[in-house]
Amino acid sequence: MDAGELERVRAELEAFAAEVFAPFARVEQRSTGLTYLRGLMLDGQRKSMQPMAERLGTDHQRLQQFLTSSTWDYTAVRRRLAARAVDVVGPDVWIVDDTGFPKDGKASPGVARQYSGTLGKVANCQIAVSVHAASEAASAVLDWRLFLPTSWDQTCLPDPDGQIANPHLRRRRDDPTTLGVAGEPKVKLRKPPPTAAQITARRRSSKIPEAARYAPKWQLALDMLDELAAWGHTPPVLIADAGYGQVAAFRTGLTERHLPYVVATTATTTAHPGHAVPEPAAHTGVGRRPRPRYPHPARTLKHLATTPPPQSIDTTTSGAAATTEDTDTATPVTARQVGARRVRWRQAARSTPEKPVWMSGWFTAQRVRPAGRGLAPENDGTYPELWLLAQWAGPDATEPSDYWLSTLPPDTNLTTLVRLAKARWRIEGDYRELKTALGLDHFEGRSWNGWHRHVTLVAAAHLFVTIQRLTRQPAGKALGQNRT
Repeated sequence: MDAGELERVRAELEAFAAEVFAPFARVEQRSTGLTYLRGLMLDGQRKSMQPMAERLGTDHQRLQQFLTSSTWDYTAVRRRLAARAVDVVGPDVWIVDDTGFPKDGKASPGVARQYSGTLGKVANCQIAVSVHAASEAASAVLDWRLFLPTSWDQTCLPDPDGQIANPHLRRRRDDPTTLGVAGEPKVKLRKPPPTAAQITARRRSSKIPEAARYAPKWQLALDMLDELAAWGHTPPVLIADAGYGQVAAFRTGLTERHLPYVVATTATTTAHPGHAVPEPAAHTGVGRRPRPRYPHPARTLKHLATTPPPQSIDTTTSGAAATTEDTDTATPVTARQVGARRVRWRQAARSTPEKPVWMSGWFTAQRVRPAGRGLAPENDGTYPELWLLAQWAGPDATEPSDYWLSTLPPDTNLTTLVRLAKARWRIEGDYRELKTALGLDHFEGRSWNGWHRHVTLVAAAHLFVTIQRLTRQPAGKALGQNRT
C-alpha cells in the first residue's frame, strides 16, 4: 500500500493490531508491533528493518530490539492469528507446503546447501514449512516451522558406539569415498559434516532452543496440525504436494489424527486394486496362523491407472481373459480407453463475466489400497481403501502426468476430487504475496526468535490485507493479487 492507502485504513489497522497483540505485556511492545506492521505493508523494495525504519521515520534499533531481544511470545500471537484467519477465510481446505529463503552467509538459523522447490535447485537457503487455510475467496497462513537440517543438530552425529540419538535419522552416510566406474575409490565432493562442537557453537550463536531439533518436513507439518488442534482448529480436508504425499508415515499420521486428505504422490507409489481381497495363507500347523495375504504383489499407481477395467480388456487368442497382473507388456492404453473425463475445476484469473475461461483437464479416479514400506495391513490382511486420482495430458495420452491419493468417502464425485486436488494454487499465491509485497524473505537477522517473530508479523500483515481485500477492492490491489 502507499502512504495514502495506509492512512485510510489506519483505524482498522489499529483495531486489528490491538486484537492480535493483546498478549503483549507492555504498551511499548504493542506500539512497536503496530509500527512494524505498517512498515511491512508500506510500499518499498526492501522490508528489512533499516529500510523500513527510514520510510517510517523511526529508529531501526527500536525495530531490531522488538524482534531480537524483546520478551513477547510469537506463539501466542500465532494462536490469535489462526483463530481470526479461520473465521475470515472460512476454509474449504488446509494446505501444507514449504518455501525457500535464499541466503548468502552461513550464520542464519537453519541455513544450509539444500534443495528448495521454490528455487528449483540445491542452494544456500533456509526452508520454512507452513500451513494455510484456503477457500475460493481467500487464504491465510495458520502456522510456521523453520526446518533445521542435520548440520544444525548434534544429535544427528553418531556417538562413540556409532548410535544416533535423533529418532528421525535412521542412518548417516559419512563414508568419504565411493567406487568409481572402474571399481576404484574416488573422493566425494561432499564436505565432511561439522563436529558436535561446531554445531553447538552455531546453535548458541543463533539462540536456537534445546528442543528445536532436526525433523523431516512432513513431521513438522504434523506437529503444526497437532498445535492447531490444541488451539481448537482442524482442517476440513488437508492438501499437500508429492513431497509430503509420497511419504507413507505422513499419510498414516493424518489417518491416525482422523484428518481427511487429498495429497499428491508419485507414479511409483505401490497399491493393490480396490477390489483385491487377501486370501488365507497356508498354515503348517505350527505356531500362530499366518495373516491372509494378497495373491498378487502390489503394483505401481502408474500400472493401476493405465490398466483398463477387467470388463474392457479383450481376451487373448487362446480365449483367456487378461488380468491386471499380466498386462505389463500389453499395448499402451489411452486416457480415453480407461474412462478419463474432462473436468473443469475453477475459472482462470483472466476470466471475465462476459468471457469465462476455465481451468480443465482429463482425469480418472478409482479405488486402490496403498501398500508398501511403512504401511501395515489390518488383522484380516487388508489395506485401507483410498481414492487414486490421476490427471492425463489429454484423451490420447498413454500415461498420467500427476497422481493423488485421498481418504474422502467412496461416494465422492470426480469433480469434487479434482477441485480439492487443484486447490494448492492458493498457497503459491500466498508465498508470492508474502515475499514480493510483504518481505517474508527480507529478514536479515541471525536469531531463531527474530526469524519466527518476523514471519509471524508478516503473516499478520498478510491477514490484515486479506481482510481489506474482502471488504474493499483498492486495498486488495496493493498486493497484486492476480493469480494464474
